[in-house]
Amino acid sequence: MALKTRKDFYKGLSAKVKTEEIYPTSRLLSSIIGVNVQPNKAVVGDNAFAHEAGIHQHGVLQAAITYEIMTPQSIGRASNELVLGKHSGRHAFRDRLEELGYEIEGDDFQRAFKQFKDLADRKKVIYQEDLEAIVADSVTYHEGRFELGEMSIVSGTFAMPTATVEMSVDAESLKTTAMGDGPVDAVFKAIAELTETKSELAQYQVKAITGGMDAQGEVSVTLVEGDRRMIGNGADTDIIVASAKAYVQALNKLEWHIARRGGNNPRGI
Repeated sequence: MALKTRKDFYKGLSAKVKTEEIYPTSRLLSSIIGVNVQPNKAVVGDNAFAHEAGIHQHGVLQAAITYEIMTPQSIGRASNELVLGKHSGRHAFRDRLEELGYEIEGDDFQRAFKQFKDLADRKKVIYQEDLEAIVADSVTYHEGRFELGEMSIVSGTFAMPTATVEMSVDAESLKTTAMGDGPVDAVFKAIAELTETKSELAQYQVKAITGGMDAQGEVSVTLVEGDRRMIGNGADTDIIVASAKAYVQALNKLEWHIARRGGNNPRGI
């Protein structure tokens, strides 16, 4: 590769090597002998064309030669890889969303980017499924009467599950503590008390978005009040927080429909 990338220095020297076979050959050899290629191995290592730092990603997106003296295609790789993490900037984040087919602008993009940075502080690598959850949450967001604040949960085999929840209700900061059969039940009871909702929890679902110990959990909550049935969704690395987000989103949707149709509001708003 030195002969190919530094032709001016080596004065026309060349070798009859098909450089496009370097990477596939490396992977083939690795599978045969059962020894993985070190991530930091020059040219063929996983990190050779991976960029996480925001300034590096921006430079590569503007002009790859900034940080890549050779192209990934020249050694047989399909492309370089922008590893989204805590050091990634807006440019790389927007570029990855576009690769996935998402085009969001304005406030939706700002909310999505903030959620991405918050998640990146807790996870080393952000996967495609994480981005899809972030986009879904940001584009379905709308301002409501209820806004989730801070939470504190105590639970375990030696303690009664207890949740302390702080919320903004009609721009008023409120706080309460509730106990339940489990940490999620305690959080829901605290939120129900602060919002004075008359709705009932009809369905609660939770699943892992990605694998690993730092995977995000995605929660879906269905609330029923009268003939109205609303679904809220929330995602977070903390499943209790994800549950609270989903519950509050469903409550805001419910309140919006009540107000839109001229129904009675529990607080008379």
